[in-house]
Amino acid sequence: MEKSRGEVDAILATIALIAICGISLGNVIVRYATDASFAFTEEFSVFCLVVLTFAGAAVAARHNQHIRIELIEHYLPLWARKVVYVLQWLAGVTVLGIMTWYGSTFALQEYQWESLSPGLGLPNWIYVIWLPLLSVAIIIRMTQNTIDRLRGKIDPEVIHES
Repeated sequence: MEKSRGEVDAILATIALIAICGISLGNVIVRYATDASFAFTEEFSVFCLVVLTFAGAAVAARHNQHIRIELIEHYLPLWARKVVYVLQWLAGVTVLGIMTWYGSTFALQEYQWESLSPGLGLPNWIYVIWLPLLSVAIIIRMTQNTIDRLRGKIDPEVIHES
């Protein structure tokens, strides 16, 4: 299967990782040099970590790299394997659909209530809105992967050494 370059979710995950590293390194240098610390580092780092996690999950969903038990898949006939693919997709869409619904509701409430973050006083909805957006991205990537798997286009297996 041909992997597209420059997927938005992969770029977003990369930017979030770079931001976490830059914020953490900057904070360590400033703390070492001045015995003071940046106030925003924890708030932004946690936000970037959430974005990194969800964007990375979208990339993994697209390329069939999520942790799962494959033993059953390998020994099933093709028709049964396709049923398992659809069941896996349905389970994922159910969980992520619930996350999207509640995340959207939560983000809307944060916006309506004009809640501010405790550290910097920024609007909380700026942080929270990424949960439903990236949950939808994962659903889209899972759907693309499921369609590819049903058509027989499967990425080569990754062998994980322990």
